[in-house]
Amino acid sequence: MFRSTLSRMAPWCFAALALPAFAQEPGDEAKPENFNVHVQSTYVWERKGDFNAPYSGLRSLSPQEETAYSFSATAAFGLRLWRGAELYFNPEVVQGVPLSGLTGLGGMTNGEQQKTGGPNPTFYRARLFLRQSFDLGGEKVAADSDMNQLAGMLDRRRIVMTAGNLSVIDLFDNNPYAHDPRTQFLNWALTTHGAYDFAADARGYTWGAAVEYFYDDWALRYGRFMQPEESNGLPLDTRLFRHYGDQVEIEHAHRIGELNGKLRFLAFRNRAAMGSFAESVDLARTQGGVPDIATTRRDRTKLGYGIGLEQEMTKNTGVFARASWNDGQEETWAFTEIERSLALGATFKGAAWKRERDTVGVALVRNGLSGAHQAYLAAGGYGVFIGDGRLNYRPETIAEAYYSLGVGAHAWLTLDLQHIANPAYNADRGPVTVASLRLHASY
Repeated sequence: MFRSTLSRMAPWCFAALALPAFAQEPGDEAKPENFNVHVQSTYVWERKGDFNAPYSGLRSLSPQEETAYSFSATAAFGLRLWRGAELYFNPEVVQGVPLSGLTGLGGMTNGEQQKTGGPNPTFYRARLFLRQSFDLGGEKVAADSDMNQLAGMLDRRRIVMTAGNLSVIDLFDNNPYAHDPRTQFLNWALTTHGAYDFAADARGYTWGAAVEYFYDDWALRYGRFMQPEESNGLPLDTRLFRHYGDQVEIEHAHRIGELNGKLRFLAFRNRAAMGSFAESVDLARTQGGVPDIATTRRDRTKLGYGIGLEQEMTKNTGVFARASWNDGQEETWAFTEIERSLALGATFKGAAWKRERDTVGVALVRNGLSGAHQAYLAAGGYGVFIGDGRLNYRPETIAEAYYSLGVGAHAWLTLDLQHIANPAYNADRGPVTVASLRLHASY
């Protein structure tokens, strides 16, 4: 994640989330590259219809009809330095205007929207990182040339160390069906685990390091990354031994007949100067007024986990499922305001109807909040993204479907539709429908 973020990549978001190509089957060959350059550009236009809302607050989704857009362009340079060592650099430009100022939803509708986005182009460095691999033997597999990946042959048994400026979800929860808002589902809750409050700045990137151990069908990875100085802010806290985001993930690849699948378990621990929902409510009761999460900030630890499954059903059909949870006692720090999430979906390749470059995707997401967070919002409190001034709590439910149409050799035009019930977990508001048109090109 890359938030590429995407960010959260990211958007938040995931403004520049770019997925490297997956290793191919044993026996395939790939000629090694010493240098490569890839580029991408993505434009997303959105339209939200009006919907019923008897009241609104400072962080509400506007009940009026709205349109929005986002644009990103990224260059990815890769250089092989020495045996097993690769250096990657991604300059990027983004601009955009989000729906309702990027507020009013747990699962935001466009993973390309950044928390710091605006109508003027913004240029910055998205990634600058070093990857060092140590081969340990086993079968050889081929890796394609792609953004942030040099083509070559890899050992199925290897250790990979990555350090520098990148997105946490470049490495963790890398699901091939629901991870990249530039080519797949747009909703934030489908780019990674909804409750995964992974360390990232307001663009979806951070600094840190990770180590991965691959042994045949197994992979184990651990990483520590910098947190933002303040909730969903752009400056990063460089005190990596005081405030940090830790994550560990174990992954197992399997086959059912000739069909590939993977199962992942991820756990994370965040340490930052976060506020407490319960303490903020108690303080407001004592002093009067509405609770303010900023008044209770001190060093705290947030814990969470996620379970993910991906499975080919045929060579042209894949399904996925994710379930995630975090303790929900502390404020959202780097991703979005989701503390329980369940996502199910499927994608269908167009080869079945003689359109090899087309893809259809359908998914359903159900997001929830902890009891402490519910009480905070019901008392009139506001978060970074949500807060209607009061709350009639219901889980937020999102249905998303898209058709991605291959246009020429290097471009795709996608029609996407999202239907959201109980936006920002409030049964008094909505439902709302968002239609999107996406144009993506890469080379």
